[in-house]
Amino acid sequence: MLNTNIKSVLELIQTFPNEESCIKYLEQIFWDGEAVSPFDIDSKVYKCKNGKYRCKNTGKYFTVKTGTMFDGTKIPLQKWFLAIWLVTSHKKGISSLQLGRDLNISQKTAWFLLQRIRVCLSIENDSELDGIVEVDETFVGGKNKNRHRDKKVANSQGRSFKDKVPVLGMLQRSGKLTCRVVDNTQRDTIQPIVKQFVKSNSILISDEWKAYRGLSSIYDHKIVDHSKKEYVNLHDRSIHSNSIEGFWGIFKRGMVGIYNHTSKKHLPLYVNEFVYRYNTRKYSDGDKFYWMVVNSGIRTKYIDIKICSVKN
Repeated sequence: MLNTNIKSVLELIQTFPNEESCIKYLEQIFWDGEAVSPFDIDSKVYKCKNGKYRCKNTGKYFTVKTGTMFDGTKIPLQKWFLAIWLVTSHKKGISSLQLGRDLNISQKTAWFLLQRIRVCLSIENDSELDGIVEVDETFVGGKNKNRHRDKKVANSQGRSFKDKVPVLGMLQRSGKLTCRVVDNTQRDTIQPIVKQFVKSNSILISDEWKAYRGLSSIYDHKIVDHSKKEYVNLHDRSIHSNSIEGFWGIFKRGMVGIYNHTSKKHLPLYVNEFVYRYNTRKYSDGDKFYWMVVNSGIRTKYIDIKICSVKN
């Protein structure tokens, strides 16, 4: 990965002091310095005033921001770049309130900006896995014991998720992670997702939950029986789900400590963020920034995020 050699917020501001420097950077990344029409890549392009270009074949005008997450907003690119740096370099995330204060924008604008970034982060949450793969589910929501007496939910212990949202995680040892927010933890829901992302003949490690039964016909399926207080196989200590359990701990601490609460509708976007952060944990902050800019070519409208659930 190309390193931007940027090591701090101060260096970022010095590297991109104005809108023009940011635009030139994007043009170099997206076009290699030569404008390409997003409407017809084979069309001749004319340069116009105010950083705009015109596609000869379609007659449409465009800029380097057209069709990207920067498109259609009045936020200066320098603030976008600062937001990307803060989101990708913070270990546990950053709230819209804090980002709004840091960038001197409203909380609503900061939230929309963060959601656009999270949509682009979904690119990292789509990895095909093989080798030794740990699979497990977790549940997002407050603990019943911490609720007021009038707000407690009956029979919500264990894998009951009347008051929570289940998330399925698949982690390749020494590799990448893929997660999906799911409607339930039944076999018909879990197994198609596992088969989609985990290559056949992999070593699959799960707990004793019945939804994983039958996967031994496709994988070398190993089971850690948590119901018997078993967390590492006594005969083969490589058989455990400690890696994915470790990620769930990071995920939940971030959700509770930074974001406090999120709706089921928007949870997939937050999952994208934590998967991205885990998968790029060995990157430098400069490489994380570069990765985000390179993969920013997804345009999301406010109405899509505010009203509709974005597919994870």
